[in-house]
Amino acid sequence: MLSLTAPLQDAGGLRAGDQVELSGVLYTARDAAHQRFNQLIKAGEPLPFPLEGAVIYYVGPCPAKPGEPIGSAGPTTSCRMDGLTIPLLERGLKGTIGKGGRSPEVVEALKKYKAVYFAAVGGAAALIAQRIKKVEVLAYPDLGPEAVHRLTVERFPAIVAIDSAGNSIYEQGVAKYRHPSLKEAN
Repeated sequence: MLSLTAPLQDAGGLRAGDQVELSGVLYTARDAAHQRFNQLIKAGEPLPFPLEGAVIYYVGPCPAKPGEPIGSAGPTTSCRMDGLTIPLLERGLKGTIGKGGRSPEVVEALKKYKAVYFAAVGGAAALIAQRIKKVEVLAYPDLGPEAVHRLTVERFPAIVAIDSAGNSIYEQGVAKYRHPSLKEAN
């Protein structure tokens, strides 16, 4: 298990399949926030947080119970942000966290900008919430749970799903278990 601190200084040493625990600051953003980020970029305006080394977690957290900083906080499907991710990578974003695969264009951008995609375990939202120690709404409160939040996390569990060389656990896993007769056909 590798311990990492966000913002990330360098993601180049991480490899697909590495199990990590992230501590430090993560930002939340989903579809609507990504659309607003891209509008700001097109207008030449600053984003609500610094992108250099940042990690964005694709989550719309549930409301917190009394005395808790956050409710369940499981990952959402990442491919929904694919068309809006590359401009953020171009400006220094070093990691994203979600579930499911990414488009070939995002994989190429991860390689080009030496960034990584982490997978968080879907269905483990309550466990993940225990690793989130502080939450503050940073931007777009009108989006409700999809507002941009600044999360302070300790030992947030994730797996490097796609590394900065473009290696993917999704492709490696399929190849590992592909029937021998299918391997020969490729």
